[in-house]
Amino acid sequence: MRYPDLQLYIAGAWRQGTDTLPVLNPADESVIGELAVASRLDLDDALAAAAEGHKTWSRTAPANRAAIILKAAALMRQRVEEIAYAITLEHGKPLAQARLEVQRGCEFFEWDAAEALRAYGRVIPSGPDIRYTVLHQPIGPVAAFSPWNFPMSQPSRKIAGALAAGCSIILKAAEETPAGAIHIARAFHDAGLPPGVFNLVFGVPADISGHLIPEPPIRLVAFTGSTAVGKHLTEIAARNMKPVLMELGGHAPVIVCDDVDPVAAAEVSVMRKARNAGQVCTSPTRFFVDEKLYGAFVKTFAERAKGIRLGNGMAPDTQMGPVANHRRKSALHALVCDARAKGARLLAGGEVPDGPGYFFPLTVLADLPDDARAMREEPFGPLALINPVRSLDDAIEKANCLPFGLAAYAFTHSASNVHQLSERIEAGNLSINTLEASVAETPFGGVKESGYGREGGAEGLHHYMTVKNVSHRMTI
Repeated sequence: MRYPDLQLYIAGAWRQGTDTLPVLNPADESVIGELAVASRLDLDDALAAAAEGHKTWSRTAPANRAAIILKAAALMRQRVEEIAYAITLEHGKPLAQARLEVQRGCEFFEWDAAEALRAYGRVIPSGPDIRYTVLHQPIGPVAAFSPWNFPMSQPSRKIAGALAAGCSIILKAAEETPAGAIHIARAFHDAGLPPGVFNLVFGVPADISGHLIPEPPIRLVAFTGSTAVGKHLTEIAARNMKPVLMELGGHAPVIVCDDVDPVAAAEVSVMRKARNAGQVCTSPTRFFVDEKLYGAFVKTFAERAKGIRLGNGMAPDTQMGPVANHRRKSALHALVCDARAKGARLLAGGEVPDGPGYFFPLTVLADLPDDARAMREEPFGPLALINPVRSLDDAIEKANCLPFGLAAYAFTHSASNVHQLSERIEAGNLSINTLEASVAETPFGGVKESGYGREGGAEGLHHYMTVKNVSHRMTI
């Protein structure tokens, strides 16, 4: 297996940009590839291609669109080892997690392909001589931006929604981890997707977004990433009257109620916290544990965290790979130092290991004050923050105290607790007794500063479509 050539994909053809950026392996900091950078001419070609591609694709029967999407997904499933190898090389996550990511990305394509056949309109009851019909139609070419933390599954969400709805798309995938999106483009090319329907570009993010979003062909902006960048892109879109689909940052609370096994809850939580080295917008981070269970939960969590094997994702015994870059290491260490200076207890990890690679251990902090930076800023890394609470009311108040509202979790067997959590937690996604925030068949997105709109589920195609009302009187 080999790392792919890192080219642009525009109008159904691969092309090399006028400049390149190095792509690094975060496990050893070696250069593994040179990524093509799009020029303004490349971006203009992508805009023209997307406009023409949309004309063809929006008039393609939903069943035919679904067939091509499913064929591409089948090709990706056949190529899972090749794609997973590339993801682990550029991202660092364990190879087993990379395989699961490829499968998850395929599930997004497969679900949305089926949803393409169910984008129903409706007929509104009316008088005998007039008919009101509501149509759902593709919104138009989409400018999409995906992050580095899931190189294949994050682009899949946006590509799947756009293509299933009948839209063309220009995707700017992450420059740090480009191979996942490149493998998606290869699969769609081989599946017979018409030229211009899917275009893939890379480069300086601000230059690309600043050029694409204001251009008339673009009708929707879809972004996954930080709240700060999401607000900036939303401002550009608003100035040009473009709707947005925003999946932004989080700081997920986990409420451990007094009626569960604290050891079992802690063991599940440690493994989920280590996933993707904690670099997940839905990663469980702020643990609010009933004071009666606090000691047992903290003890188990810290013991299990110390046993997580850190290393190169290619090694079969690795449980957690590196973080993205030196900036992540420094930022995480600064959060730990701040918390300890303010009285938090460090129970596991916390120190940057010697040697090459961007490694940071799974770190457990307990008894953090509310003014610790880590309690207010999304760590986006392997930090677990554990505090005791007196009651469920106390836990819910603390869970809701931040401006974020993407994912939240709870462990309880009480129907009354579930009712209170479901009604009062401010989050787009609440999971009880599981730390899985979303699957292909459920809608995913945030509230408050965690975003706007939903991806996945029956709601997933809504943002990629417009609603048109047709009033038809039978005679003049």
